[in-house]
Amino acid sequence: MKAIDCGTLVDGTGKDPIDDARILVEDGRVVEVGPAEAVDAPDDAEHVDHSGETVIPGLIDAHLHLKGTRSMDPFDWVRESSELNTARATADARTLLESGFTAIRDVGSDAGIPVRDAIDDGTIPGPRVFTSGRSFSQTAGHGDAHYLPYEWATSRDAGGDGIVDGADECRKGARKRIREGADLIKIMTTGGVLSEKDSPTQSQFTDEEIQAFTEEAHRVGIPVASHAQGAPGIKSALRNGVDTIEHGFYIDQECLDLFEETGATFVPTLAIMHRLVERGDEFGVPEYGLRKARNASEAHFEATRRAYEAGIPIALGTDFLGPDPMGHGENALEAELFVDEVGMSEHEAIVAGTGTAAETVPAEDIGTLTVGNHADVVAFEESPLSDITNLYEPSAVYKGGERV
Repeated sequence: MKAIDCGTLVDGTGKDPIDDARILVEDGRVVEVGPAEAVDAPDDAEHVDHSGETVIPGLIDAHLHLKGTRSMDPFDWVRESSELNTARATADARTLLESGFTAIRDVGSDAGIPVRDAIDDGTIPGPRVFTSGRSFSQTAGHGDAHYLPYEWATSRDAGGDGIVDGADECRKGARKRIREGADLIKIMTTGGVLSEKDSPTQSQFTDEEIQAFTEEAHRVGIPVASHAQGAPGIKSALRNGVDTIEHGFYIDQECLDLFEETGATFVPTLAIMHRLVERGDEFGVPEYGLRKARNASEAHFEATRRAYEAGIPIALGTDFLGPDPMGHGENALEAELFVDEVGMSEHEAIVAGTGTAAETVPAEDIGTLTVGNHADVVAFEESPLSDITNLYEPSAVYKGGERV
């Protein structure tokens, strides 16, 4: 048994932090937690001293891509081999873990499933990975490679097995991902910033198509995430059973009402938009992407503020891909933006990246330091409760009770 003594403990549930706390860990899981005076450690327990530090649950990035790319040029994404990108993604996984992210939700990549499996069997270090595998788009939708001839864009090598039209193709596509071992299904119900010939405001997929995805996913107990930036696509996703809305640039009151009615979680991914606007032109982002990002940026922040003020569950997710300026390792930027731009307290931002982010994946034993959960723990010499940017500098990271 291991006894972790904490100066201040944030358990990820939203409850007030506990000063002078202790966590007892056995077989990688929390067996008791609370004020140190109330949690007796056995005589033979290994003591770990973080009594002068702030301790939180392992962070979760609920929207990223284990893409393994090192470029923001879409043509490079097509030219690079999946083998090279998977090799790079293994390095990104290690970086994420060392940065305090002990779990991630990969919402669209080739590397997600094999990297997850290699982490699970102990071959490589990394966080707990929940992955959709490749995502789904309609023809001419956000996931279609608009800049390629149709025959190339629909080939397997270009990710063409994710281009589906009609309810039957959507249903079969979902079943294929389930067969491959996906932890969730990712779809696109609007256009987007980095797709050449559509707009974030354009709705994509019909009600019948969305229902086909959600029916198949929910039948096997996994969630559906939807890239949804404009209000019409957000509403169609929520009305047809999608569990999480990604991005949400143009949320109106009807969207907020549907969030409340359905209990869906919002993953705004402010970080990538912030970096696109701030530095995208330095790193080869296409002009159409820069233009759309600039046009949507303020609406994106305002939509997130409205969702926060309405009490909608908001989860931390960056949409980072791997290349500068969206490199994995700086994923705490989303929490920083929650505080600086949305108005969350530091404690609320930490909960968004722990307990709330855990609600986006099909697991009930991560995100909070409560009895029975994995002992995924991050310690900080300088408290993120007083300055959220301290999340960038963990002093120690534990996955399943073992120090990284």
